[in-house]
Amino acid sequence: MIFKCIKKDGLARRGVIYTERGEIQTPCFMPVGTNGTVKAMTTDEIREMGYDIILSNTYHLYLRPGHEIIRKLGGLHTFMNWNGPILTDSGGFQIYSLSSLRKINREGVEFRSHIDGSSHFITPEKSMEIQIALGSDIVMAFDECVPYPSTLEYVNESLKLTTEWAKRCKEYFEKYKKQQYLFGIVQGGFFKEMRQTALADLIKIDFDGYALGGLSVGEPKEEMYEIVRFISSQMPQDKPRYLMGVGELSDVVYAVEHGIDMFDCVIPTRNARNGTLFTSQGRISIKRSEFKDDPSPLDPQCDCYTCRNFSRAYLRHLYMCREILSMRLNTIHNLYFYARFFEKMRNAISNGSFHMFKEKMLPVIEKNFSHD
Repeated sequence: MIFKCIKKDGLARRGVIYTERGEIQTPCFMPVGTNGTVKAMTTDEIREMGYDIILSNTYHLYLRPGHEIIRKLGGLHTFMNWNGPILTDSGGFQIYSLSSLRKINREGVEFRSHIDGSSHFITPEKSMEIQIALGSDIVMAFDECVPYPSTLEYVNESLKLTTEWAKRCKEYFEKYKKQQYLFGIVQGGFFKEMRQTALADLIKIDFDGYALGGLSVGEPKEEMYEIVRFISSQMPQDKPRYLMGVGELSDVVYAVEHGIDMFDCVIPTRNARNGTLFTSQGRISIKRSEFKDDPSPLDPQCDCYTCRNFSRAYLRHLYMCREILSMRLNTIHNLYFYARFFEKMRNAISNGSFHMFKEKMLPVIEKNFSHD
């Protein structure tokens, strides 16, 4: 993998990741396609919005329909009709979420399926086998996501396990990879010395990119920001930096300011399905009665398909009737909004005006886009 930093504005980086399936302009946002689909969207629509890369979930695709089925059908790109890059997570975070249904040991993780209760055992090698079969362009190492809060003793033992798993992932991956790239995941909880140790060990193993994991797991924002600020500057300059599972706009702006290149989150798509939409005026809950007879577009400053063709009144009507089209139109808008937001950030870095962008946008974001 080649990562080229085109422009720096402070620590913020405007770059390009070059892969066999195309270029990824950074900072980038990856829409989440859990089951091989970004919910309610076609791949053509995602492509037309300007997204270069999407994310799919190893855990879910392993359970259903199964990685061997996808491999036999030509891999995930063919399966879902997406010819751009795909990143697959390792399955570690989903298994972390099944705390009552899993057991961790040195070899791997035993867990029960959330679908049918069947028993499974995933090792670092198995995670690599699944992701190689899926044919994703960027493969994530298998790790343990540490819960918040955790003691220093727990984090220390967990980190030893994650580092050992990272070595095993790399060994297996190098034997069987197919024009794919492997990212290591920096864990270590909220202990700076643990994060430093984790990063140093991963750099020795040598990965194609480096991710920050174990953040946005219930901690106060100040603690997440402190870890991002502390460790991002120590990450290799010539490799992509990925902040996993973070997508709130204020968090994104802060992380980009400190040199992070890649993001993913379900915020735009999940909020869309729940009737919460992102606009130039802030968050709008389309279910509110004030929109019942509102003929105006959702966002007068937006030129997405939804805003060009439908009124707030119609969008509210669809949502209240639980029409499938509601999910589609809302998702189209929210993903378009995120695509344009990231485009504006890239342009600001290119123009040397990222600080001005941040000073202008953060007060607006904090006032209008905070969680209800």
